[in-house]
Amino acid sequence: MEEEIELRQYWDVLRKRWMIVVVLPLIAALTSGIISFFVMKPVYQASTTLIVGKKAAEAGKDPTQILDNSVLLANQQLAKTYATIAQSRTVEQNVLKDLNLPLTVEELDSLIAINPVKTTEILEIQVTNTNSELAASIANTMAQEFTKAVIEIKKVDSVSIVDAAVIPDKPIKPKKTLNVLIAFVVGLMASVGLVFLLEYMDNTVKTLSDVEKLLGIPVLGIIPDYEMGKQG
Repeated sequence: MEEEIELRQYWDVLRKRWMIVVVLPLIAALTSGIISFFVMKPVYQASTTLIVGKKAAEAGKDPTQILDNSVLLANQQLAKTYATIAQSRTVEQNVLKDLNLPLTVEELDSLIAINPVKTTEILEIQVTNTNSELAASIANTMAQEFTKAVIEIKKVDSVSIVDAAVIPDKPIKPKKTLNVLIAFVVGLMASVGLVFLLEYMDNTVKTLSDVEKLLGIPVLGIIPDYEMGKQG
């Protein structure tokens, strides 16, 4: 019974300031929608996949072939080492030169992620950019320059491109619908918190129930408030 009374009180508080509960989440969602759809630039991601330790052509001859564990482990370790070479200053400077990009090495580096795929000999080069064509070009040029660097440094042709990067047709962010939904939920939570904060800070007496809660005794009667007609 007490729980029902508490729930009813909470509902009364929300109903009393329902405008805040409704308007604030809508404003948050609308603001997020405007920013996501009209302000934020779409960001695209292009990726190329490479295999290390043996030629990709050789890997494709017999896909069911099982390598010796020691060889497989060595190639996995090699992939981690090659990931460092791929994102080296030398490789990135060559990419900037090949594409004639007006970027610093640091700026280019912030666009690139080199990910060794766990328990495999695969390296994945991911490039993000607001220009989808440029993202694909950087990824493919990175793969080419990385391959050249490995041959020059290791004196062995042990890297092959499995999948070249293609121009992405859909951005990876902003996630417009998700952003709007999150903004609405956060706005709703904030509005509920604000309503209860205002209720907590409000010490005025407006209704009979306020009097009963304040004094702890029932109201026996009320004195109506009306204007006396002017005599004349």
